[in-house]
Amino acid sequence: MKLNPCYRSLLLAGSLLSACQTQKMPATTASSAPVSALSPLVWQSAAYRVYRDSIVQGTYVARARSRTALTSNYQSPANEFQSPQVNFKFSLNGKDNEMQPGQDHVFVAVPKGGQPLETPVIVFGQQYVDKTPVAVNTYLAPNTPLKIRLDLRPVLAAFQKQGYYPLYNGQKLYQADFKHVFVAGNTTPLSWDFDNLINKPQLELLDPDGNGIYEATVVLNAHSDAKTTAAAWNASLDVSSLPQLTSDYPLLDALYNLALEEARRAVEPDGTFRTGQEWAGVWTRDISYSIILSQAILQPEAAKTSLLRKVTPQGRIVQDTGTGGAYPCSTDRIIWATAAWEIYKATGDEAWLRQVYPIIKASIDDDELNAYDAATGLMRGESSFLDWREQTYPKWMQPVDIYQSENLGTNAAHYQGNHVLALMAEQLGEAAVARQAQARANRIRAGINEHLWLEDKGYYGQYRYGRLFPVLSPKSEALGEALAVLFGVADEARAKTVVARTPVMDYGISCIYPQIAGIAPYHNNAVWPFVQSFWGLAAAKAGNEASFMESLMAVARPAAMFLTDKENFVASNGDFAGTQVNSSNMLWSLSGTLGLVYKGLFGLDFQADRLTFRPFVPRALQGRRQLTNFRYRGAVLSIEMSGYGTIRSLTLDGQALPTATVPATLTGAHTIRIELTNEAPAAAAQNKVAHHVAPMTPAVRYAAGRLSWPAVEGAKAYQVLRNGQFAARTTETSYAVPAPTAYSEYQVLAVDTQGCEGFASEPLPVGADKFRRTYELETAAAKSGKPYQGYTGQGFVEISKTGNRSVSIKIQVPAAGLYALDFRYANGNGPINTSNKCAIRTLRRGPEVLGTVVLPQRGVDEWSDWGFTNPVLARLEKGPQTLQLTFEAANENMNGEVNQAMLDHLRVTRME
Repeated sequence: MKLNPCYRSLLLAGSLLSACQTQKMPATTASSAPVSALSPLVWQSAAYRVYRDSIVQGTYVARARSRTALTSNYQSPANEFQSPQVNFKFSLNGKDNEMQPGQDHVFVAVPKGGQPLETPVIVFGQQYVDKTPVAVNTYLAPNTPLKIRLDLRPVLAAFQKQGYYPLYNGQKLYQADFKHVFVAGNTTPLSWDFDNLINKPQLELLDPDGNGIYEATVVLNAHSDAKTTAAAWNASLDVSSLPQLTSDYPLLDALYNLALEEARRAVEPDGTFRTGQEWAGVWTRDISYSIILSQAILQPEAAKTSLLRKVTPQGRIVQDTGTGGAYPCSTDRIIWATAAWEIYKATGDEAWLRQVYPIIKASIDDDELNAYDAATGLMRGESSFLDWREQTYPKWMQPVDIYQSENLGTNAAHYQGNHVLALMAEQLGEAAVARQAQARANRIRAGINEHLWLEDKGYYGQYRYGRLFPVLSPKSEALGEALAVLFGVADEARAKTVVARTPVMDYGISCIYPQIAGIAPYHNNAVWPFVQSFWGLAAAKAGNEASFMESLMAVARPAAMFLTDKENFVASNGDFAGTQVNSSNMLWSLSGTLGLVYKGLFGLDFQADRLTFRPFVPRALQGRRQLTNFRYRGAVLSIEMSGYGTIRSLTLDGQALPTATVPATLTGAHTIRIELTNEAPAAAAQNKVAHHVAPMTPAVRYAAGRLSWPAVEGAKAYQVLRNGQFAARTTETSYAVPAPTAYSEYQVLAVDTQGCEGFASEPLPVGADKFRRTYELETAAAKSGKPYQGYTGQGFVEISKTGNRSVSIKIQVPAAGLYALDFRYANGNGPINTSNKCAIRTLRRGPEVLGTVVLPQRGVDEWSDWGFTNPVLARLEKGPQTLQLTFEAANENMNGEVNQAMLDHLRVTRME
């Protein structure tokens, strides 16, 4: 197969080292750190080496002194060798609204003559570029104070003169909505995560003397993370009631015991899981993925208690606070269903099954009404777990755009959730529900394989995104790729291709690849150990020994070096510092460490009525290993395994079990002995890639019949899309648009010298007025008396759970055809990136449901910030029509009380 140049890789046919583990490292290896000659080499990559009792990364060594003691001399290099060039922008109310993307202020933070560093007074919206030359080998000193000064008087003057300030993107910021001024940028503690600036008070500029000059002093390159984590770990908790592991590999045994101890620490006094040392509380997706990986096996009662904590009073799964006010902009709550089923498979608790079944069914019924796209068979909603908007989406995408997107990982979770519902229904004798749920699961799986598969790359695309004409992002998405393999969305052949072709880096599989320009590591340019663990299990299922071995090591390295199961680390350098947020004792990270042992090496495959063993042991980890005190329903198992490869024979108390399966009815203490084949699987490839950043998104304008955009750094060419389809490729920064004969949207994306595509630009309608009519809603319902500004016509209408629960709108359709219906609205009930007050309504034509209308939050108390809902596509007949916008039972949001928005007008756009 021919690879796109962006993903040309070193294809590895197997593990870098064979079972001949006593060989010496060549003199050209990356490290000369001393390692005991008695500790044979197990595995190596370009970044680090793994021995039976230690890991060596450069000059850093982590070592198992015993199965219950570890040491590490790791130090973070996070604030070394950083450029003194600081790029930044100012932000009104925490939004990217000063200048167009790619246009930043630049200041060179090199002290001159011992004077304190401060910027000149920079006028808002007028780019400042410091031309100071920077000598070779000049770096930004740690803990460098910089005073940043902003002239906001033009904005304040506009407020006084006309009540609003016109932003560069054509929007208006009204004086009543103006709350804060922040600075965003590229150097710690600055961040390009505009949505979360409100949570960083040190980045807010203030004007205490009221002269219109706002100032803030930030300390650059001062990482909140310590330079080191603990120097040693010694077991201090009694975990003897949990499964015990012993093997020929002291390092892996010690890391297993570290994870056991942290798993114990993760249970709160109220019986729920704590998400991480720095993350109190229970989060739906965190606990669910942790339960699936190992906690259903390890701590089922805490798993049950935690899941039940995430159920609404109406008996639905809770969607955690998130983009635009959570549900249905985010819909990955469905992974709760797979976690609940995992608990049943591990425990056989029928009462639990009957308790969770109606919760899952009701949640899926709502999801089908609120988020299902019948045209593709896919579910809408934000990327599962990748819930920091700017970390994985182009900046132009608003929460409503994220609602419209159709993501790989989220759809894999919905496929499995529906499949689980079918299995539960079958178990409980609900045959009709089982058939319906499995049919829905099959439609989602077909939609993933039809609309998200990238044949030329050999893996699935990240998501479909856009507005009226979605396009597919060609980035890989690690969690989604793994879940597609594990849940059976990909057939056997396609699963092998996904594992072989998805890009992986030296320190592991990054959440997305390639990375997004100008975004600091967190989900961008980051490896999350729990994702790496799912990827490792997918590799084992696909029979890819090289990928599984590398996943084991990519999870072991950070745990050993940092002496805790960290939340994430930087993909490009493997460091725990430098990501936007991090935590020790992270529940899903430690659960991944354990899951790779239980479900990977030992191959425990739980089903409703049995436990089957499907071990997968790389040749480099051959030898003996034992798992004792392992509780399976009414049985306590001692599992002994020797060799490498896959299973040759399995005995239960000396009796052969040809199917390698024990029944769920087994009780009492038993010994299982497993002999492996000592045969490596067929050689399989990996797509090893270097760190790479895709080009930025073009900022496109239309005037006088041409699209135009500023040149994008690193771009070799540009692709022009019309209505989501390829229209042209050009090396110019403009494009002549033919006169539209139908509604048309244009986008432009940059392509770099390696063939990597950046995100497509915001869809730009051309000639839309010819095909569009608007209907003012104050003519359809009582006009609101609230003092908000920026509306069209004579006013606007307020909708809530108590007022205007149904609004009837009369329209005149000029000709029969397909139309897009959307509403101009405002929702100031919360910020763009969190909370739970997204408003939801159902659009009907008489008894016929046309679709769901989603009205996400747009800013805290920003009621004069207007935007558009998702478009609902409907075929309309010529002549008068009456539409109803109604609040219905399925439209409950996660807040339960506040489900409110302001409606300005309805747009009716003819599509064909």
